[in-house]
Amino acid sequence: MKFLTEIADFFLPRFCAACNTKLIIEENFVCHQCLSKIHEIDGSQITMLYLRKFRETKIVSDFYVLYLFEKDKEVQRIIHQLKYNHKFLLGKYLGENLGEAISKLVNKWQIDMIVPVPLHPVKRAERGYNQSYYITKGLNKVLNIPVNQRIIRRKRFTQSQTKLDRKAREQNIKGAFALRRNSLIVGKNILLVDDVVTTGATVRECGRLLLRNGANKIFVAAVAIAE
Repeated sequence: MKFLTEIADFFLPRFCAACNTKLIIEENFVCHQCLSKIHEIDGSQITMLYLRKFRETKIVSDFYVLYLFEKDKEVQRIIHQLKYNHKFLLGKYLGENLGEAISKLVNKWQIDMIVPVPLHPVKRAERGYNQSYYITKGLNKVLNIPVNQRIIRRKRFTQSQTKLDRKAREQNIKGAFALRRNSLIVGKNILLVDDVVTTGATVRECGRLLLRNGANKIFVAAVAIAE
């Protein structure tokens, strides 16, 4: 297997999603040097961020995130590759990493279903895929919990949240989602998955919709979070 990988790398070399250097055979998507620079979130930081972004609204029961999203650093470059450079399999790789990290938590949360945050059809057509769906595919591989990307649809096209403050994000995303299959969520504990959580406005809006239509509890998992 190693020999075949070496041959494949010779003809189709792989490059790090963060620094674009050629990967060695033991590396997968991101080189060891870049991985060593990434700020992993610890338990105390997760608790602090939960209190800041989710406790007040009482929509999200708990959440987990792998990395801190820092401007012009490795995680931002990785997410950019995932979203804009057709590196959708990178999403599955990140989802597998996330799945390994939350395997014990998911048992505690008693998750029934994993749901990716949807893209508007126009944006999905432009991009060719929903990056959050590929993250959920990685989660499914590790956790063996069913994924359903047809529970929530984005019914209204919204401007990019990137440059909006918290209040503007809340207004921008309000009423942007609708349910496709109400009956499938009744009484269920649902894990909402996104690539990056910034203010939390998007996952809160999705969670609010799910709870209003009969879901039991909402949990959130993401690859990265912005402070």
